[in-house]
Amino acid sequence: MDVQMPVMDGLEATRIIRKAQAGGELPLNPDLKIVAMTANALSGDRELCLAAGMDDYISKPLTPDSVQAILTKYLKSQAGRATG
Repeated sequence: MDVQMPVMDGLEATRIIRKAQAGGELPLNPDLKIVAMTANALSGDRELCLAAGMDDYISKPLTPDSVQAILTKYLKSQAGRATG
């Protein structure tokens, strides 16, 4: 989720998604992962993203290794639930 989207930022979008999930309003996977992506890597940004309901945080510029690390982290956790 891009944190700095026009019209509605990623923090607000995430809050709306999480509220709708909690209320059963969206037919989404309850394990839906939202990862913040931002060019502003300021102190406290990670905490703001997590408080909004995001699961993780990655800052730009993205590298193949940083994207792979995030994907591997959550794909492994999903695979573990499916098999265990």
